[in-house]
Amino acid sequence: MSSIGPIGVFDSGYGGLTVLKEIREKLPEYDFLYLGDNARAPYGSRSFPVIYDYTWQAVQALFDRDCSLVILACNTASAKALRNIQRIKLPELHPDKRVLGVIRPSTEELDKHSKTKHVGVLATDGTIRSNSYQIELAKFAPDLVVNQHACPMWVPLIENNKFDSPGGIYFIQEDLVQLLEKDPKIDTILLACTHYPILLDQIKGLLPEQIEVLPQGQIVANSLADYLDRHPEMAAKCSKGGKVNYLTTESAADFSEKASALMNDDIQATHLTLH
Repeated sequence: MSSIGPIGVFDSGYGGLTVLKEIREKLPEYDFLYLGDNARAPYGSRSFPVIYDYTWQAVQALFDRDCSLVILACNTASAKALRNIQRIKLPELHPDKRVLGVIRPSTEELDKHSKTKHVGVLATDGTIRSNSYQIELAKFAPDLVVNQHACPMWVPLIENNKFDSPGGIYFIQEDLVQLLEKDPKIDTILLACTHYPILLDQIKGLLPEQIEVLPQGQIVANSLADYLDRHPEMAAKCSKGGKVNYLTTESAADFSEKASALMNDDIQATHLTLH
């Protein structure tokens, strides 16, 4: 019988904290364990095999700490590792555990918001190259015209707290202009990287008012709540104490300082080595 433990939330760095915040607001009674692989971030430009290996190491670390349910709060990991983990690793090694991603719930939501049926997807290079959003949207919303754009500078700007500098604003604006030049009819933009909501104020300030910007946190939180309602057997394996703990593969002091500043919260992490 599986142990009862927290819901695991994994990201390559700090971005998953934006998802965790929304999940905790939606499901405050549950316990959570966050793991950021900051020492090896960013994932966006890494190869498929490397991202798969890193993600599986993180998932196993959370399983080892009694997480029966793990959320990949990372689009790159969801795009390049989730399918193989679900189809190969879990049936063979952990048939009683589950790993969920952020891409499917985001694609299911995107179609509901666009009136022009022209949407934009902003993500890391790895997520864009995987074509995961194009593939999923073709299933759920084949009438949508989807334009994707990679923003390779955004995660480093966030991780180094430079996103509000003149140089940071320049790079953010350049990427938004390039996306809208591809399709002026875009009326809805999905932030398909969980780091990007940290830039939400800057993004909204640089876009026309009629364009809606969708962060993923609330989407994923609502999807998880629905999943737990539909799968009471998994909900029973998740502990309920309203607690959250944080792990990082980087310096715990550095993570705690940066995460606290980014999220305006007192976050204290513990170091973990993945292998």
